[in-house]
Amino acid sequence: MAYFEAPGAPETPDFDALTVGDVVAERTFDVTRDSLVRYAGASGDFNPIHYRDDIATSVGLPGVIAHGMLTMGLAVQPVVEWAGDPALVVDYQVRFTRPVVVDPSEGATVTVSAKVGQLDAEARIARIDLTTTFGGETVLGKAQVRVRFA
Repeated sequence: MAYFEAPGAPETPDFDALTVGDVVAERTFDVTRDSLVRYAGASGDFNPIHYRDDIATSVGLPGVIAHGMLTMGLAVQPVVEWAGDPALVVDYQVRFTRPVVVDPSEGATVTVSAKVGQLDAEARIARIDLTTTFGGETVLGKAQVRVRFA
């Protein structure tokens, strides 16, 4: 036995069964002001634009915004779950294009769709393109995850 696999552990997808254009994961995340407080504590990023509307608007933002790295982390999570092993992710890049404004009572809903954008058969790497939206607009541009298969 090469390694221990816990019961119910996800299986790694079959690289050879993938096709460019396949949607491999979709997920919706609800972000609240509480989420921002928890993320600030975990990350050490206590910038007040992430919890004070007055400060956020004073610097030209429409209100309190989610941490960019929180949004980035949420966006990659469906791919990690699909791949079955976070160690298979060999590269992840995004461009931040719009903030995720987190309403004090409604929060914010971030939607992620992950689609196969390119397959490198020789290297056995799939480029997964992410579409991450909030309020119908893309918030991460050129979001791409590279997943290496055995």
